[in-house]
Amino acid sequence: MSRTPNYEFQEWWNKQREKNSNVDLAEDSPAAAFTTLDIGSGTDGGGVEKERSRNARQLSWVWLLKLQQAAASLGWVSGGAVHLVRTAKRRIAESASFGGDSSRLYRAIRVFLGVVMVLLGLELVAYFKGWHFSPPDPGDVLGMLGVVYAKWLDVRAAYLSPPLQSLANLCTVLFIVQSVDRVVLILGCFWIKFRRLKPLASIDYDTAAVHDFPMVLVQIPMCNEREVYQQSIGAVCIMDWPKDKMLVQVLDDSDEADIQQLIKAEVLKWQQRGVRIIYRHRLIRTGYKAGNLKSAMGCDYVKDFEFVAIFDADFQPTPDFLKKTVPYFKGKDDLALVQARWAFVNKDENLLTRLQNINLSFHFEVEQQVNGIFINFFGFNGTAGVWRIKALEESGGWLERTTVEDMDIAVRAHLCGWKFIFLNDVKCLCELPETYEAYKKQQHRWHSGPMQLFRLCFFDILRSKVSWGKKVNLIFLFFLLRKLILPFYSFTLFCIILPLTMFLPEAELPAWVVCYIPGIMSILSVLPAPRSFPFIVPYLLFENTMSVTKFNAMISGLFRFGSSYEWVVTKKLGRSSETDLVAFEKEAEPLMRSNSLHRSSSDSGIEELSKLELSKKIGKTKRNRLFRKELYLAFILLAASVRSLLSAQGIHFYFLLFQGISFLVVGLDLIGEQVS
Repeated sequence: MSRTPNYEFQEWWNKQREKNSNVDLAEDSPAAAFTTLDIGSGTDGGGVEKERSRNARQLSWVWLLKLQQAAASLGWVSGGAVHLVRTAKRRIAESASFGGDSSRLYRAIRVFLGVVMVLLGLELVAYFKGWHFSPPDPGDVLGMLGVVYAKWLDVRAAYLSPPLQSLANLCTVLFIVQSVDRVVLILGCFWIKFRRLKPLASIDYDTAAVHDFPMVLVQIPMCNEREVYQQSIGAVCIMDWPKDKMLVQVLDDSDEADIQQLIKAEVLKWQQRGVRIIYRHRLIRTGYKAGNLKSAMGCDYVKDFEFVAIFDADFQPTPDFLKKTVPYFKGKDDLALVQARWAFVNKDENLLTRLQNINLSFHFEVEQQVNGIFINFFGFNGTAGVWRIKALEESGGWLERTTVEDMDIAVRAHLCGWKFIFLNDVKCLCELPETYEAYKKQQHRWHSGPMQLFRLCFFDILRSKVSWGKKVNLIFLFFLLRKLILPFYSFTLFCIILPLTMFLPEAELPAWVVCYIPGIMSILSVLPAPRSFPFIVPYLLFENTMSVTKFNAMISGLFRFGSSYEWVVTKKLGRSSETDLVAFEKEAEPLMRSNSLHRSSSDSGIEELSKLELSKKIGKTKRNRLFRKELYLAFILLAASVRSLLSAQGIHFYFLLFQGISFLVVGLDLIGEQVS
């Protein structure tokens, strides 16, 4: 039974609620204080103040932490700057021991620097006298300096700027043509990927009988390769090919007796493991690598072999390299060369190797692959390739007339009607130069040699029986556009014309020539190496910096200057040798068990090798050095950036500033391995 509702109490309670809701409590009244405490969390009023004070203290700690981080960053930057200045000062002080640069280009750049500094001084005086934006009127009464500046304005507008503008227009046209060529190559590469075009092999040697394997000669030319001879010999000796169908020639041109003994001991070790390998050393070492290969091909037993595979001393083919390359010759009697792609064991070692990886990835992924698919011709890379010996003989064999014997034999074979295949999916490990000095010498040889070859074979190309389309491709695209025009406009446009337009403003280069097209070309160049996208800007600046070396090499080769015939073996460091040798030893264990070896002979060879290994640690002291041409060009570009800043030219100033810094870093040898 439910209780009867008490309506009287409910009515009284409602009246009390209405009365209390109309009461206005003052903030300082006890009731107000009571009400505030009632509504609160049960703590006294000091809690809010504590919270506020705690937040202020935390904020101050945050700002102190940020100030500490900023101070640490500032200290790191200042410390790096001090270290950079000390390094530059030390290298400048030691530069006398390296001797001076006596090349014609160096002397021309030095004169150009003097002219630029005089012009910069004149422009600074004009700027502070107020003549920069309002030139002095020759009709006014002027001092000697004002008359000189007014006369200079007339001379540069009437006589100097027009020819400079014409040269700038010519280089701009060449730049556009070369850019179009690069875009066409990129489109060809995309088409290959889209259509999945690739060469097809006619036989699979994994399932073939032993008698189906052809005889293959493997050559390893080397010269004073102390750091890498073991890994190259070991990699070749463990290749998966019938041992009675393969012979390895170690072609040693070393002139240091201890290195010769080390290589002999290594060859002996693999001979005792059952590998058919011989050691050859020339008494008369003429002709560099071409002479070495030519001498080896003159051996009587070479006539028993059908193919020859060539690997430089720092190359490490995979065990299945021959099984992936030789099958493409089956059924193709007009095929002369199968070229594999290079892969790099030290591409992430430093900034220099990262930038080289971008360049060479584009070369193999785009240039070599597109030319191989569409015209069956490309320049032989000198290593990691297999040649048909008959094609070598019919093309005239190895010649010693240039420093690019690989390109020479490729051009002559192409003129004889032979075809080439490039395999983008077959890679051979090798090593990139890690010092700027080694890279510079390599690039000098790679860019002077083609000009030597072009001068020698130009009329042979015109007289050859190949189609006119192939002749045009060889002369215009292969030689002129990619080997001559590219270094010419790159150096002339960005290192000579652009700085001059700052001091001769009547001639100008538009922003799309200075920034936009080079930026687009850099993006296209990085596409084959997508992990290198963060290095687009350094790549663009470094390629322009290398243009002075490539231009100098191109001029030397074209006009037969003495430096064009210099051959310096690219210095290697053998970074992967230790880990690879462990793998080689594991791969070679079955050979040791399957052959009855004389243990005493093996022990004596290993003992000799161990003694000679001590000499590996003894070598010449290496030092970083100064590169004077790059330093002088850095000062030229930085002076031009100051002139650009005075006239507020925007993007030209930033390009000149960063390009000048790039030349400065390279000139001080601060890129690549630091050894001093």
